[in-house]
Amino acid sequence: MNVGLQQKPADHLVVFDFETTGLSPDMGDRAIEIGAVLIENGKITDRFQQVMNPGIRIPLFIENLTGITNTMVKDARKNDVVMSDFYEFIAGHNLVAHNASFDERFLRAEFRRIKKYFSGGIVCSLLAARRIFQAAPNHQLATLASYKNLPNKGIYHRALADAEVTAHLWLSMLDELQMQYGQQFPTFDFMFKLTKTPKHQLLKLYQKHTGKELG
Repeated sequence: MNVGLQQKPADHLVVFDFETTGLSPDMGDRAIEIGAVLIENGKITDRFQQVMNPGIRIPLFIENLTGITNTMVKDARKNDVVMSDFYEFIAGHNLVAHNASFDERFLRAEFRRIKKYFSGGIVCSLLAARRIFQAAPNHQLATLASYKNLPNKGIYHRALADAEVTAHLWLSMLDELQMQYGQQFPTFDFMFKLTKTPKHQLLKLYQKHTGKELG
């Protein structure tokens, strides 16, 4: 990851989400929608959303799940055009996604097709929530939205709606860290480390970051 981006504040980044034809780009699945929001100084300041034509048929299951149909994507812009625009949208920013390993696979696969490489960091909000909101019933996005009473339109499995809820979840987690540990402006690198730290070692991580003895 770009060293300069590591030290950027965690409240200044892009939250993104894909809808896809299936689970694996390695098996030929493609992105069919990208949604993203730009967070600057803890506020959502810009949005990016595009349905795209992957050049392959969308399975009926995915049509039913997302509401994105083959008819909808028929006249949409091709993936390479949309992803070129998205590459510009995220330039100079780190990224967050819920269950990020899924979205990262598609991001990198789609970028490889247009000979682009993303050099920033990607943090998983699901892993962060498991550590910060340990009392939640589970850590699915819809559950966390209800658990924390996050702003949402009740729409899931559409890229922009999911990205917006994830952005509110991310900001809620930053607020929780500030309230509990006085970590007002954690860096992106700290949040990345948080997601990789076992729960029983979290207190040690917080103490190292804050320089305080925590009970």
